[in-house]
Amino acid sequence: MRRRALLAAVTGIALALTAACGSSGPGDTKSGEVHVWSLQDAGLTPVVKASITRYNKDGDNKASLSTYINDAYKQKIQVAMGSPNAPDVFYNWGGGNLKQFVDANQVAPLDDALAKKPEVKDAFLPAVLKTANLDGKQYGLPMTGTQPVIFFYNKKVFTAAGAQPPKTYDDFLKLVDLFKSKKVTPIALPGSQGWTELMYAEYFLDRIGGPEKFDAIQKDPAAWKDPDVVKALQMCQDLAKKGAFGTNFASINYDNAGAGKLLATGKSAMFLMGTWEYPTQLTNNPDFAKKDLGWFQFPSIAGGKGQPGNLVGNPSNYFSVNGNSKNKDAAIDYLINTVSSDGYIDDLIKSGAVPATKNAESKLAGKPNAEFNGDVFKMVSTAPSFAQSWDQAIAPDIAKELLTNLQKLFLQQITPQAFVDDMAKRK
Repeated sequence: MRRRALLAAVTGIALALTAACGSSGPGDTKSGEVHVWSLQDAGLTPVVKASITRYNKDGDNKASLSTYINDAYKQKIQVAMGSPNAPDVFYNWGGGNLKQFVDANQVAPLDDALAKKPEVKDAFLPAVLKTANLDGKQYGLPMTGTQPVIFFYNKKVFTAAGAQPPKTYDDFLKLVDLFKSKKVTPIALPGSQGWTELMYAEYFLDRIGGPEKFDAIQKDPAAWKDPDVVKALQMCQDLAKKGAFGTNFASINYDNAGAGKLLATGKSAMFLMGTWEYPTQLTNNPDFAKKDLGWFQFPSIAGGKGQPGNLVGNPSNYFSVNGNSKNKDAAIDYLINTVSSDGYIDDLIKSGAVPATKNAESKLAGKPNAEFNGDVFKMVSTAPSFAQSWDQAIAPDIAKELLTNLQKLFLQQITPQAFVDDMAKRK
């Protein structure tokens, strides 16, 4: 499930039109049957449905599936949790999204079950498991592919300019000047949506101060005022002021593939985006994707404390178990025996995803898009840190203000200090 489904537009679609597949509604679920809620997604849904079929065939218990479109699901799960109509196993984004249910004592910890089957926990990359580990307990397991944020670039444009992917931020800034001199927008930025700008703030703070700086913000909003945060935001603003994104980035939208088209047609040289952009380019601009699309990690910053291999983005999405479920033991059994199984992982790979399991590299070899997916797996498996996107890691109401302030920052409408002062007030 691509991360940006979190913000997919569903204007005009009422909750009554949410689509459920695989079973009747939760109120009609058979007694003792594990009811699983997930998102309706062309790639993910077949994977989960197949897991239900295998479980029902091979296990002593039975399970059923209901899927919902993204924004409707977020509404529905909020209302359902804590009620008799709540699912037994539910899809979530980890981090702050999961924490709200953990704080309400509505999620079952998985530690005892994992202790009995340590091979399940050991199957996953620790950096990805961490996002669903809250207060020292494991409340979810990865059930989608892993999606870090990386730079994509147009090889043809780079070659014409005599350029190479940068390793350091100083080299990166030189590229910005070089492409501007060639009348090419250095970086495509769909700045009409604040989440696309968030990626820069995340990487700047990581490279300057390390992942601990945002960890501190999650624990205490006053940490927004850390000088490293102010510096990271200043670098965002300086990059925009330098013209790295052109002059009309605020009118470019991600959902209509406008920024990706700029990259594919050579009007922009680079594009910072989650790895879900790769299959999007394969669909929308197949010739470009197969021949001239390249990628590299966010460059290092001289004097910074963050390691060059650190990642930000979408470690995974997760399945968790309702702590108040009447079928809790059966629900845990489904989860423990499903998401790390060979069948589930093979189906994820067939869907185009890069699984968050340690054995994924060998399974990806020889499959379609093996070069890209193999590189993504190497990035994730060797990353010293993989930070969840901030707008997922913090409470939804605070995340909304964060994204609003970012748009003001990139448009030079708010100073970095005013930004952090405002965020430090929000708890």
